[in-house]
Amino acid sequence: MEDVELGQATIVYEDPEEGRTELTVPNEKLVYARDHWMVRSGTDEAGNDLLRQIPRDRVHRVDRTVEQFEDEVGTVKRRVESLATDLRRKLPVDLGERRGRERGRTGPETPVTIPIDEEEHSAADREDTGDGEDGKRKE
Repeated sequence: MEDVELGQATIVYEDPEEGRTELTVPNEKLVYARDHWMVRSGTDEAGNDLLRQIPRDRVHRVDRTVEQFEDEVGTVKRRVESLATDLRRKLPVDLGERRGRERGRTGPETPVTIPIDEEEHSAADREDTGDGEDGKRKE
């Protein structure tokens, strides 16, 4: 199998000890994850990869050469789709519709009225909103 040239990546960032630093590596040795750029910088004695993690707020720019731009776009698209899927799981914005489908219904959920105990509102709350003692709006 022949080696495919994946291009080069140049990252320009602020190093706390060296100041503004520019590093060029093969594309496959530079990745972005968890708000950090990570550069493979070698291996340790046990054969484990060593990574330099650079926080995104210290990076000025990343320049890359790529054989096919479509590959980069596809990667970004997959990451966005993955993030959207994660958000859908964590933030069920269509909860009513989802519950209906789980129960075999197709329509929206019936609205639920949540009673509010009037005693919980203090006189200060009424004054802030312009409400009187009877809860009606003052003119």
